[in-house]
Amino acid sequence: MSAVRDLQPGSPAPAEMRDILTGARRIAVVGHSDDPSRDSYRVARYLAAHGYEVFAVNPNARSTPALRFYPDLASLPGPVDIVDIFRRPEAIPAIVEEAIRCGAKVVWMQEGLVHDAAAARARAAGLRVVMDRCMLKEHRALSTSS
Repeated sequence: MSAVRDLQPGSPAPAEMRDILTGARRIAVVGHSDDPSRDSYRVARYLAAHGYEVFAVNPNARSTPALRFYPDLASLPGPVDIVDIFRRPEAIPAIVEEAIRCGAKVVWMQEGLVHDAAAARARAAGLRVVMDRCMLKEHRALSTSS
């Protein structure tokens, strides 16, 4: 799998994608499930295993001794580099507003998620935007092409 795939219009070019993934250290996964069979759980655990500090954001999930859930981005202990979104498209504009307020640098919409108006709002506020891309797949592609 190559990191140079058909990018959603307006998504970063491969060099910028590499910069985003190598420059980030703290990632908030919004819509992180407490169910290990869900993609959001697997992606978050993969990212944590590869050196990122991952924060699970889901007001409906139960925290455990091994995994703490935060109700929203404002509750996180400090700023994050990337807000990785695993929510329905109608929830994206509010998440982008939260990401702007919390000082995130990147809004990342997982595979299947595209919201042009929210992306434009994020860019206008100075955030980078990735749409319709899986962070796990992009990280793996980057790792195999390095």
